Amino acid sequence: MTGSTTEDTGSTTEDNRAADAGGPTTSVARTVTDVLQPRNVLLAGMLGIGLAAADGEWTGLLWGFLGALCAGLIPAGYIEWERGRGTWGDRHVVDRTKRAPIFFVILGSIGAGSVVMVLGNAPSGILVAMLALWVMTIGLLAVNTVWKISVDSAVASGAVALLAVVHSPWWLLAYVLTTAVCWSRVALGYHTVAQTVAGAGLGAATTVAYVFV
Repeated sequence: MTGSTTEDTGSTTEDNRAADAGGPTTSVARTVTDVLQPRNVLLAGMLGIGLAAADGEWTGLLWGFLGALCAGLIPAGYIEWERGRGTWGDRHVVDRTKRAPIFFVILGSIGAGSVVMVLGNAPSGILVAMLALWVMTIGLLAVNTVWKISVDSAVASGAVALLAVVHSPWWLLAYVLTTAVCWSRVALGYHTVAQTVAGAGLGAATTVAYVFV
């Protein structure tokens, strides 16, 4: 991207031209961004957070799956549904001006999942993680109104940071995967370095929620 107004609005033409350029680098970046897309990261991350929140009890996996369903799988399903209707060209929704409905779906889905968790007496750890993701989404929505921030980078960073808090600081080593996500988004032309760094920083800030637990 060039840093022009086109970059800020997320021009579909410019982004797709960069993403469709051939070469081994593009192929690797495409694989990284597809494998480590938000729904996959949240599925793995929330299962781990749920397990830790339940002190290793298998029920934690169920709560973790509910969290992943509401924070990642349902929003991903919504995106695929809109793609089928021709609303967007692909799951990346490169035009930031069209992203607002996705954020509202995420907020509603996480909110509904949190209510179920409260009613079901879910472990506090998984509830805090849901709150953290909800607040992170608010932040992404707010920034997205004026500037294109990387959601993939935010989720990849947030999941690692939360796992480091509930499990072990050794999970911070997984930031190598977050870095890979940031690189892939830039290599594919979907974001600038600044946009991925901002996303990763916002994602890391989700752990602030645990300060109040």
